Amino acid sequence: MARAGLNTEAVLKAAIKIVDSEGLPSLTIAKLASSLGVKAPSLYNHIQSLDMVKDELTRQGFLLLFDRSRDAVAGVAGREALEALGHAQRQFAKDHPGLWAATQTPVAGWSEASHKVADAYLALVLAVLRGGYGATGDKAIHAARVMRASLRGFIDLELGGGYGYPLDVDESFRLLLKMFDDGLRSQEKNKR
Repeated sequence: MARAGLNTEAVLKAAIKIVDSEGLPSLTIAKLASSLGVKAPSLYNHIQSLDMVKDELTRQGFLLLFDRSRDAVAGVAGREALEALGHAQRQFAKDHPGLWAATQTPVAGWSEASHKVADAYLALVLAVLRGGYGATGDKAIHAARVMRASLRGFIDLELGGGYGYPLDVDESFRLLLKMFDDGLRSQEKNKR
């Protein structure tokens, strides 16, 4: 008999709690079942597989990241929007390191639902790049990739304790965003 109150939403909430506190690689069916006080086979009344749970974490991560980022860039443009987007992403990663990791998994394994919300997030990033820097087409995609790589690298190093010098990490992050803004402005200027 299924435990009262156990449903797909409860399983997902438990999974989020595990990955945010212990990391995405730590998520297993056994750990998830234990956290819910049930035996592992009972979970299959609510989920198809661990991969399905991880995909749902990816989708949930992008939904939350999109909501925060959209709110952060509302009413601003250019460097201000770029900074708002970067800070929203960094804060999301600090608040939800497991969901952050889920949004960084290889796209090949994502469901259509995860692709859809990731595409909405990308559209928001592209709108910031288009609105503030005139980046469109392939140039916008390249800029978005560079931005993602820069932010992910910085954030992953920060989350992993990779900054050992006693300098202000917030100042380093502001410098990263300024350098990216300067680079985009320089490319725009060189087009003219």
